[in-house]
Amino acid sequence: MSKIIPLSATDITFGRSVIACMVLALVVKLSGASLRLNNKKDYLVAIALGLLMSSHWVTYFAAMQYSSVSVGMIALFTFPVIAVLLEPFFEGIRLVWQDVVSALVVFIGIFLIVPEISLENDVTLGILIGILSAVLYAIRNLCHRKYFSHYTGAHAMSYQTLVILVSLLFFVSEDLFTASSETYLWIIVLGIFLTALPHTLIATSLKHLRVKTFALVACMQPFYGVILAIIVLDEKPNWQTFLGGILVISAAIYETVNAQKLHRK
Repeated sequence: MSKIIPLSATDITFGRSVIACMVLALVVKLSGASLRLNNKKDYLVAIALGLLMSSHWVTYFAAMQYSSVSVGMIALFTFPVIAVLLEPFFEGIRLVWQDVVSALVVFIGIFLIVPEISLENDVTLGILIGILSAVLYAIRNLCHRKYFSHYTGAHAMSYQTLVILVSLLFFVSEDLFTASSETYLWIIVLGIFLTALPHTLIATSLKHLRVKTFALVACMQPFYGVILAIIVLDEKPNWQTFLGGILVISAAIYETVNAQKLHRK
């Protein structure tokens, strides 16, 4: 969508949040639940989660616009490794040596797709912004699981998308309000099917899964994201991108299987 919608990352994030917030609030009301939160502390948590999510979305789209969909997605999906490294601070668990090895493999994969160590190179800049987005997303998921998972997915995301649209309100450009009907159609699709629905499912899954497990399963996204970028956008990733992506995905698959084995013990 970052390549299809002719708007800035901030405009796209604001537009998708408006649509998603309305849809999610409607879902909550139709379910018969109250839109109110349980206490004042939860409102502060919702604001913090929304700000983290807002920063994550803006940097995610910016990463793909600076580099490419393939490179941006692979850079973002370092977040499972970041989640693995940060999870002990939230869950009171210890790292195991397999996690450290997987982290090294993922970072080797990312290193392979960096064309040069220079911020003047758009691809390198896109990768760094993608990794920043990954850090923000990992922290948001860990905080959501620990402090906000007692709410339904739709309820939780309705507040977070509300915070996102409010936080970006003064940064939106005039381009959003003068866009074509086709652009608005894509924003509606993005807001409903690629924001409200999947992020509600993600928020719901965090009730039952550790962030590490969810994140590593989600690492399969770069695989079909790169395939779609080749088919739809005619992108032509080089061999370093393919090899780096294979390392990232392989580490994700290994960690997912290993996590399940550890849970059975």
